[in-house]
Amino acid sequence: MKLATKIGLTTATIITAYLIGNYLLTPTIPKLENTWWGSRDPSTEDTTIKPFRINVSEEVLEDLQNRLANTKLTPPLEGIQHQYGLNTKLLSKIVTYWRTKYDWKKREIFLNKYPQFMVSIQGLRLHYIHLKPQKRDNVKTLPILLLHGWPGSVREFYTTIQLLTKPTKGRNFIFEVIVPSLPGFGFSEASVRPGLGPIEMAVIFKNLMKRLGHEKYLVQGGDWGALIAQQMAVLFPDQVLGIHSNLCFDTSVLSALKLALGSLYPSWVVPKNFEHRLYPLLSFVMNLVEETGYMHIQTSKPDTVGAALNDSPVGLAAYILEKFISWTNPDWKNFEDGGLLKKYTYDDLLDNIMIYWISGSITTSMRLYSHALDNVMTIINVQRISITVPSACAIFPNEIFPQPGAMLREKYQNLVHVSENSDGGHFPAFELPHVYAEDIFVATEKMLEANSQRN
Repeated sequence: MKLATKIGLTTATIITAYLIGNYLLTPTIPKLENTWWGSRDPSTEDTTIKPFRINVSEEVLEDLQNRLANTKLTPPLEGIQHQYGLNTKLLSKIVTYWRTKYDWKKREIFLNKYPQFMVSIQGLRLHYIHLKPQKRDNVKTLPILLLHGWPGSVREFYTTIQLLTKPTKGRNFIFEVIVPSLPGFGFSEASVRPGLGPIEMAVIFKNLMKRLGHEKYLVQGGDWGALIAQQMAVLFPDQVLGIHSNLCFDTSVLSALKLALGSLYPSWVVPKNFEHRLYPLLSFVMNLVEETGYMHIQTSKPDTVGAALNDSPVGLAAYILEKFISWTNPDWKNFEDGGLLKKYTYDDLLDNIMIYWISGSITTSMRLYSHALDNVMTIINVQRISITVPSACAIFPNEIFPQPGAMLREKYQNLVHVSENSDGGHFPAFELPHVYAEDIFVATEKMLEANSQRN
């Protein structure tokens, strides 16, 4: 047999085996170890829960003021708003506000309004907010884990926390809310070695909830938090009562096929008010390419860009605020003011930036993109396993990758709630907290009913 024929047959066999293994055979749920991610000796690690308060020194604040005062900005091009990134005219205005009106001491009091704690899980000291509601007769309390993403933080949930812990008319339940900073984000320690991706974080958060005394609980997530929530539901279905996500997605071949077929007749796939977000398909793909350039940098060279952002508060602000413009509403990049004050205040946005700045966590937060590739085949295989726990998807039209309910049911086989909202983008807990909290309440009613039927 000729060499070329042998190579061809070998290649065909490998490809066939790959396709069968990855698309025809059901993958098994992996057994993940409780990996030790910290630098300290496990035998001497203090695992007690300790109260935590944000307390920034005057030295750090003076250094920040000096850096803000010595900002160097390049003038924008004529006739350009934010199509090239954050316009430096707006950035200069925000920096002036930061220097002269943003009062950190008042913001620090605000950020410390909820009980915060530290506890070591798998060698990492994790920061989390933990608010327990007042006990009320005939009202049960449900634990819920809220997971943020990048470039967000626990700050996104501050209004939502309050709303979830208060009774609502006609409902017999409220929530005990746990909001951790992801490892390497904000005040949570980062891993000292490669490999702590989203699937490994799923194990950490299962162990965190167990450490807090919760064997069964709900999980909510957006951005990276959405992926971690998915994987917690797959890996630990006996612990997860249900998941609520504002970034539901299905990466299966069938989902991709539905997306492509929608080009012929969009109403097969999306409701009328969503058509312009996905079709024409080429425009959608080009917008996705434009909005995900950061991802390629952070996946391949997070430490390089991190060095620049960790040294410059203005650079950090520009890098993060750009996302809050185009990911909240893509049309806002055409507005001179970036549209930011339509949904946020400068104090809101600077709180989030300050959490990254004072903790020095921008580099370690961006490493999550790279760590996700360390075990990419494990993630791919887990992504192929359907979620059987009750699930709810809150879909917002300005999400950069909105998938309607028709594209999600293969992944979420017990999809009990889908809300296709008329407004909102990538940060709904931050921009529309009342809509977001109400959706969690409505979805939870349905998830509880689904669990009662399953049991």
